[in-house]
Amino acid sequence: MSIKIDKLARADQFRVRLNRALQDSGISQSALARQIDVDRSTISQLLTGDGARLPNAHVVGACATALGVSADWLLSLSDRPESAAELLAGALSLSEAPRSLVDARIFDWHREAAGYKIRHVPATLPDMMKTRAMLEWEYTPHLGRTADQAIGASEDRLSWMRQSQSDYEIALPIYELHSFAQGTGYYQGLPLETRIEQLDNFERLCTQLYPRLRVYLFDAKRLYSSPLTIFGPLLCVFYAGSHYMAFRDSDRVETFTNHFDTLIREADLTARQLPSHLRALKAEIGG
Repeated sequence: MSIKIDKLARADQFRVRLNRALQDSGISQSALARQIDVDRSTISQLLTGDGARLPNAHVVGACATALGVSADWLLSLSDRPESAAELLAGALSLSEAPRSLVDARIFDWHREAAGYKIRHVPATLPDMMKTRAMLEWEYTPHLGRTADQAIGASEDRLSWMRQSQSDYEIALPIYELHSFAQGTGYYQGLPLETRIEQLDNFERLCTQLYPRLRVYLFDAKRLYSSPLTIFGPLLCVFYAGSHYMAFRDSDRVETFTNHFDTLIREADLTARQLPSHLRALKAEIGG
């Protein structure tokens, strides 16, 4: 008996949702019949019948396509009327990533997540902790004569981020910091005085802003992470070079949050240990 009741309920819900979709679309019954290649009487029966029988898969799929909803929603298998493509578009977005500091899109994400914990794996050193000399060395070759204006605007945004109500956890590969201190790899050619000043600033911010700002160092030979930022439970953003790839569905945000938490849990150096490690790096290079 329960199976029969379930079938009746599902068929009734199909009629309710089909009527709703038809009204929302503004399509007439005759027009829908033409689009899915059935008689108008078939549409009338789908909308007003009182039996437990559902139409075949072809008719359900054709109705869903014509009305811009999902077949799963019509059949009460989903509470979301959007199609799979629409759901994916809402959950995943791509946007250009200009070669700049804190661009408008990043700043908007930070403001949206104000008050939430923000987890971050930077592509280089964290921008929000860089000195002006470091920013000029890194961005002037690309930005040219507009560098000073761009850096000034970005400094205001970086200052806002440092003073916001969000907690920041940053996971950084150990080799990144060591490469910076030694001026090798990406940092080749960076003057010694700029590196020492940057290490001083790094230590000062890590000390002053702790525990609201916590930086951990992990061993990239054991663990790997692409550059990403997780804005509380709201979204996760990957940096792919020319574009940002942003996920908003909760399952993926949770998956990448767990990934980040693994970096923190297995970090070789904790936020408490970092200041002394920075002082040791400065001593090694004569700072």
